[in-house]
Order: sequence, then structure tokens, then C-alpha cells
Amino acid sequence: MRCPACGADDTRVVDSRVAGPEQDQIRRRRECQACGARFTTFERAEFSMPRVVKRSGERVAFDEEKLRGGLRLALHKRPVRTDEVEAAIDRIKRRLAAYGQREIRADRIGEWVMEELRGLDQVAYIRFASIYLSFANVQSFRDAIERLEQDLSPEMRRSQLRLIAEEDESAAPPESGS
Repeated sequence: MRCPACGADDTRVVDSRVAGPEQDQIRRRRECQACGARFTTFERAEFSMPRVVKRSGERVAFDEEKLRGGLRLALHKRPVRTDEVEAAIDRIKRRLAAYGQREIRADRIGEWVMEELRGLDQVAYIRFASIYLSFANVQSFRDAIERLEQDLSPEMRRSQLRLIAEEDESAAPPESGS
């Protein structure tokens, strides 16, 4: 490892420990033998990702930034912590690495993203689903929302706002501002 302070190649490891939210990194403290500078490096296993087969049939390399951007767009202005998003990305990447095939269809990755979003935030799930599933009409959109609400665990129900108002709430006339 080259020293970032002086560029010398002779560095030694002073300390190593497991790091990262998923305990999937090694954090190493190093010391340069030439100048004495200390610095930290992180080591993580590199996964061999399958090629992604798009709907058009085109085959492209897996792009983690595209995955992150799609999640970020769905979660825009939603109360989800960055570390939760990164953990979801890591879970998807692990599934990809364990897939065991050289290629994977993009819609399979989309399903995994929807599973992760379902656990993170209802609104983000519906935002992503509205594009990914290409709803034919309003009723199919409403059906997806109702299925989502029915499948929620009790703790998730308590932590998220309802997507569709209760019948008696929606029947009430809107308040007038005059």
C-alpha cells in the first residue's frame, strides 16, 4: 500500500478490525516506514456481478450507481436514513453475487428493489412500482396500494401513514377556507 503522505511503498499494518454496518469490511490502520505517517484503509470483498439483460435484450454491466439513483429517486423527501438505503443496496448486491448465473434479467433486480422498498417506506414502494409495473389504469394502481397495506406487519402499520384514507374520512366534505 502506497503512503498517501509521501508516496513510499513500504507501509506496515498497525491494527486490523472488522468494520461496516454489515461487518463485511476490514479496517486497517497503517504506518509508513519512510515518513511515519499513519492512515486508514478499508478492504471489502469484490463481488463478481452477472451482466444485466434489459427489456430490449441489450446486455450491460451491473451499475451500482444506477441502483442507488433509482432508490434515491423513489425515496426522495422520505424519512429513510442513508444507512438503511446502503444496507438495502448491499443486500441486493449480495443476492446478485449469489445468483449463480452469468446474466440476470433487469426485471428480477426490479423485483428485489421493490422488496427492499416495501420494507423501507410505503410511499417509495408505490413511487417505484408506478414506473416499474407500468400500471394500465387507476384501478390497478389502487389495487397495488391496497395489497401493500394488507401485507404490512403490525409494526410497519404503526410506523407509516396510510396511503388511502378510511371510508368515513374520504366521505367528509373538504373544509372551506372562506
